[in-house]
Amino acid sequence: MARETESGLPIEPVYGPDALTGWDPAERLGEPGSYPFTRGVYPSMYTGRPWTMRQYAGFGTAAESNARYRELIAHGTTGLSVAFDLPTQMGHDSDAPLAHGEVGKVGVAIDSIEDMRVLFDGIPLDQVSTSMTINAPAALLLLLYQLVAEEQGVPADRLTGTVQNDVLKEYIARGTYIFPPRPSLRLTADVFRYCTAEIPRWNSISISGYHMAEAGASPVQEIAFTLADGIEYVRTAVAAGMDVDDFAPRLSFFFVARTTFLEEVAKFRAARRIWARVMREEFGARNPKSLMLRFHTQTAGVQLTAQQPQVNLVRVAVQALGAVLGGTQSLHTNSFDEAIALPTATSARLALRTQQVLAYETDVTATVDPFAGSYAVERMTDDVEAAAVALMDRVEELGGAEAAIEQGFQKAEIERNAYRIAQETDSGERVVVGVNSFRLDEEEPYEPLRVDPAIEARQCARLAALRAGRDQGAVDAALAALKKAAGGEDNVLYPMKEALRARATVGEVCGALREVWGRYVPADAF
Repeated sequence: MARETESGLPIEPVYGPDALTGWDPAERLGEPGSYPFTRGVYPSMYTGRPWTMRQYAGFGTAAESNARYRELIAHGTTGLSVAFDLPTQMGHDSDAPLAHGEVGKVGVAIDSIEDMRVLFDGIPLDQVSTSMTINAPAALLLLLYQLVAEEQGVPADRLTGTVQNDVLKEYIARGTYIFPPRPSLRLTADVFRYCTAEIPRWNSISISGYHMAEAGASPVQEIAFTLADGIEYVRTAVAAGMDVDDFAPRLSFFFVARTTFLEEVAKFRAARRIWARVMREEFGARNPKSLMLRFHTQTAGVQLTAQQPQVNLVRVAVQALGAVLGGTQSLHTNSFDEAIALPTATSARLALRTQQVLAYETDVTATVDPFAGSYAVERMTDDVEAAAVALMDRVEELGGAEAAIEQGFQKAEIERNAYRIAQETDSGERVVVGVNSFRLDEEEPYEPLRVDPAIEARQCARLAALRAGRDQGAVDAALAALKKAAGGEDNVLYPMKEALRARATVGEVCGALREVWGRYVPADAF
């Protein structure tokens, strides 16, 4: 029976030299660390040192998350990845009516500099790399991080990490937007300018396909729509007067790793090649670092199952191996219990150990790009690239990523693919172990981690104490300066930083911007 990839591309039972007929290795591959970067962005890849091992964590209060971070570092994590709760992601304080019931549930609650101070207490910010999964209010959380570093005596040029700051994918697949697309893109460009001038080693954006994949995107859709978003961000920054080589070296990407191992390896290789060509041919980038698609990977949460959750350990190991052989720069491995609840400390440690086994007990770090020259993988890389470029061309025909978002194109395409996957799973055509095949008559008991509902009351009390003890006149003046900048053309991050330093809250700062820029309401909400 004929097989297809997750993207609907044919998989041949046997590949031979004819799969690469007319294929020029110099053009398609190059050398590792050289254009077109098919084989990896660095010449030595993992032969010098392994990828950065991140663990995405955050729940409840800043104090609880701080304890988890310290534990992860003690067990060998080399990079932190912060999960924020939904109110923080949406720019609301914990005592806002809309925040009720969600405080600390899917990430840590951060309302002000006082919470950020507790979150990183005792963690030397000049020695860890921190990734923050935050988008619409990304600028605020980055500035809070910088302010805490200043209190530690760490200069901004010593800070390393990434702020996701990718709001376009929120309109496509995730929904934690605040402002309309145009001012959101302006804010993104302001972050680019600020980081270039103030925090030069910081990655100012992580352009994300992961969340599109979680919403149902195929591998081809994932990289096509993600790279199209990347092009929109670069165009926005260039239109704002920035030189592409001033900011492009700090752009980064974020992809998923599924269990469909071979296509995932091909996907990562194809994405690097497409991005290098776009940056050189469309934007005229001259710095080789501007052409590099550097990316973080997370194993596929959407493929984890609540049934027989221990099987997820196997899934995660396969997914992680695909990311490594695809050339990722950093990796988060999901915990086996995440389809049930937030991970426990034990399951988070097992997820980290999965990466450590790959790095230190296998030979995948002994050579660069082990799949180079594979008939199957090279042909699949070409097929994925061609299909992704065709989809990117459709986005261009609609006027680019922002215009296509306004027309609902990407969202509709992803929803169609998600429906196809659901149909195949329901019919049994797509085998999901433990769900529609190889089931147990009775599931084994498992006790998940539960977030204390009293957290919300404690956060509200902290906010009340903060507001009672600060200089309200200074806060009001700082927020007025922020609104003035938002209504003009000045970089909003400088007055935003002063407002946060004066102990304005995340909700108050986002509220000030809402007054000037408005709030986004999708067309299909009516």
